[in-house]
Amino acid sequence: MSIIIKSEAEISEMLKACKITARAHEEVNKYVKVGVTTLELDKIAEDYIRSQGAVPSFKDYNGYKNTICASVNEEVVHGIPSKRKLLSGDIVGIDIGAYYRGYHGDCARTLGVGDVSDEALTLISVTKQSFYESIKYAKLGNRLYDISGRIEEYVVENGYSVVRDFIGHGIGRDLHEKPEIPHYKMPIRGVRLMKGMTLAIEPMINEGAYGVEVLGDGWTAVTRDRKLSAHYENTIAITDGEPLIMTEL
Repeated sequence: MSIIIKSEAEISEMLKACKITARAHEEVNKYVKVGVTTLELDKIAEDYIRSQGAVPSFKDYNGYKNTICASVNEEVVHGIPSKRKLLSGDIVGIDIGAYYRGYHGDCARTLGVGDVSDEALTLISVTKQSFYESIKYAKLGNRLYDISGRIEEYVVENGYSVVRDFIGHGIGRDLHEKPEIPHYKMPIRGVRLMKGMTLAIEPMINEGAYGVEVLGDGWTAVTRDRKLSAHYENTIAITDGEPLIMTEL
């Protein structure tokens, strides 16, 4: 499958799905508190998405049963919502997708719960900033893996490691489209960036080594060394100028 280039009209339509996704995050974030369960957060997200006439992108995708992924502490990605209560000092990565009128939006944020350590807050901050560092290269004339390389460069400069087992992706009418987007340096620069490319860039950054493993539920990925991990994601579009961050309010 080749990379699907979107017209300005298609991006305008896709932007609607992306804004619903971003506002769903805003709703969920209000309730990320000590004592709340990740299953309660899941319901808040689903209720909001459906109230907007949209459908949760992740629900029933490859058999996944929930609306959000909620990854706590050493969980890297794809954490399944449960009756687990959030504790003071936890960090939780919330990944949300919404499908509206033929297009998907996808974004993730990592949040602290209660009294969070300075070390954990720094990890969250570096993870978020690695995304913003990377999109400085998300412009015409550059290549896809220029984005990838900048993420790893920035993360390593700050003493962390980049997950290699999970990557970003194109997005549009399908939740996962071409191209695949590693978040680490590649031996080549990749395809040239073109106006109308829509990309979900989502660095997953570990406090320790980059190795991960998937638990017996078949979904939840955790750090092998059980140190903390953080996740940050936005859906963007390549334009004539600066990239359009579609899942940012």
